[in-house]
Amino acid sequence: MSLETAVALVAFAFAMSVSPGPGNFLLLASGGNFGLRRTLPLLFGISFGFLAMVFGVGMGLGQLLKANPGIGLVLRLACTAFIVWMAWKVAGSRNLGIGSGRSMERPFSFLQAAFLQLLNPKAWGVALTVTVTFLAPDASTSELLLLIGIFALVNLPAIGLWAVSGHWLRRSLSQGNRLAVFNMAMACLLVLSTLPMFLMAAE
Repeated sequence: MSLETAVALVAFAFAMSVSPGPGNFLLLASGGNFGLRRTLPLLFGISFGFLAMVFGVGMGLGQLLKANPGIGLVLRLACTAFIVWMAWKVAGSRNLGIGSGRSMERPFSFLQAAFLQLLNPKAWGVALTVTVTFLAPDASTSELLLLIGIFALVNLPAIGLWAVSGHWLRRSLSQGNRLAVFNMAMACLLVLSTLPMFLMAAE
């Protein structure tokens, strides 16, 4: 991979990683409710799920998706159902992840986060784009792994900004009913983040 290609890949990875989406809204909500340390499994799960997807696409899954448009519809429906369930969990929380009552007693797990990414058709689209744009058709597995490594180095700190931002809000959110309002807003954003998947499919 040339230096110019690597620089372009870093810029693309940062733009795609830091932009709003279901995973980043979840990181913001989790950081606000549980703090940064307890949000790390969610952070690593989101990144791992996407990078595993890039590997799968690079090894040939991309052609399967292109040849079977119905798979995209199934992914959109499954992803929407999963995100709505996550949004319901977030919206119902009324304290900072401790104690009883209407609260999320634990953050979303590594596996739940990875599963979300694997159901996310937008993430599949980014995975297809990055492999087609930055890999030659005859690229070796080692070149694919290099691409994934570079993307990971950018992706983790970029999406981590959302978790850190939520963590910084914890003290403010502990006052009054701010956390309830924050969680309702995060739940709404999670549900709204599914709309682009169906708008893109309609085009």
